[in-house]
Amino acid sequence: MIKSMTGFGKSSIELAGNKITIEIKSLNCKQTELNLRISGKYKAKEAEIRSELAKMLERGKIDFFLTVENTNGSNNNSVNKVLVHKYFEDIELLAKDLNQPVPSDIISLILRMPDVFSTENKDVEEDEWNFVLAAIKETIEKLNIFRIQEGEILEKDINSRIYLISKLLASIDKYEVERINTIKTRINKNLSDLFSKETIDRNRFEQELIYYLEKIDITEEKVRLKKHCEYFAETISDKDSNGKKLGFITQEIGREINTIGSKANDVSIQKIVVQMKDELEKVKEQLLNIL
Repeated sequence: MIKSMTGFGKSSIELAGNKITIEIKSLNCKQTELNLRISGKYKAKEAEIRSELAKMLERGKIDFFLTVENTNGSNNNSVNKVLVHKYFEDIELLAKDLNQPVPSDIISLILRMPDVFSTENKDVEEDEWNFVLAAIKETIEKLNIFRIQEGEILEKDINSRIYLISKLLASIDKYEVERINTIKTRINKNLSDLFSKETIDRNRFEQELIYYLEKIDITEEKVRLKKHCEYFAETISDKDSNGKKLGFITQEIGREINTIGSKANDVSIQKIVVQMKDELEKVKEQLLNIL
């Protein structure tokens, strides 16, 4: 089973007169890149949130948003006047740059922006935090479900392309005998054009021909490529997502395809090699988004 690195999760809870909204987005990235935006007193829990995200989401570019909105108009919150003025000035400048009028409801807009209201009690009680943390874990789980669903779509597409590479590989066999005969005929003709038949040492000719045919033999490459495709299919069906490992296997698949192409000396086989390369490139593109 594979997981996509693309995902989305969102949850909302009501707590002590506040609506807390948690939103997590993830995109593909070689490493773990966390970007957190946390409102109010919960900023003090950033380290714990980071640890939870890194542990449960493993890899990707992850954007985390935790916003707090007052729902009962309680007086426990005070307005951050400095921040309100800053928001007001920024909106005025933006409106001027865009040659647009300042919105008539600018104050109501600003009051809904992050950190405009500061809570008098800056400490987060343990019971309250456990409730919020449970909501964060639920949101992460939603994102993981999204990743699994996306992964199933990717897996079907990738498997179909690896299967096609295997079929293309099998289709090379019918050109093998013809390829060898063509090479023999060409060498014979070239020698006949250059030398008389009496001057050709037939034993030496056979030895040289065998040596040349061994150099262009692609049997080992075909066997290895077949094994690599089988190993890829086994790995992608593992219970764990193995994006990096699958990437390494595709490198080996590509190496064997390239060697077959360089040794082929046959137009029909070269066409098959081009088709295999095309499918492999599409697999590599998909693997960039796999966990």
